[in-house]
Amino acid sequence: MQIHELKVKPKKNRKRIGRGGKRGTYSGKGNKGQKARSGGNVDPLFQGGSTSLVERLKKVRGFKAIVAKKNILDLNTIEEKFEDNSIVSIETLLAKKIFRKSEIKNGVKILSDGELKKKVIISKEISVSKSSAEAIKKAGGKIEEKPAKKKSKKELKLEELNK
Repeated sequence: MQIHELKVKPKKNRKRIGRGGKRGTYSGKGNKGQKARSGGNVDPLFQGGSTSLVERLKKVRGFKAIVAKKNILDLNTIEEKFEDNSIVSIETLLAKKIFRKSEIKNGVKILSDGELKKKVIISKEISVSKSSAEAIKKAGGKIEEKPAKKKSKKELKLEELNK
């Protein structure tokens, strides 16, 4: 067999609509109307003239905080639920069922609502307000300090310029 002896396989032409025969006249588009015209079609968000979902959602206004608020823990709760010289951490709060696991993911902050007479140690993952920190230290408790935040290159440059 040589190259000039090869035969091309016969190809059937693609059937085109709107050229007579079975698919002629309306070409599957029906009679008249917006969808029968060339390039004509209904907006996918159109809902038969009623206000669409997109238009209705525009009216839902308000603002949801980007940073979720921390769960509040009062000094009264610490006084009731914890013994002297105990550690207040996320694990102990979960163990004593003060918070659920789903609630604690945003963090916990201690606020000075009430009085504290017991010595407690507050772990570093729990935030503390100034007034509650004073109350804890006054009662003889300790607050583990969080590691200092790393300074950015910009902050370091500013410090060098100010020297």
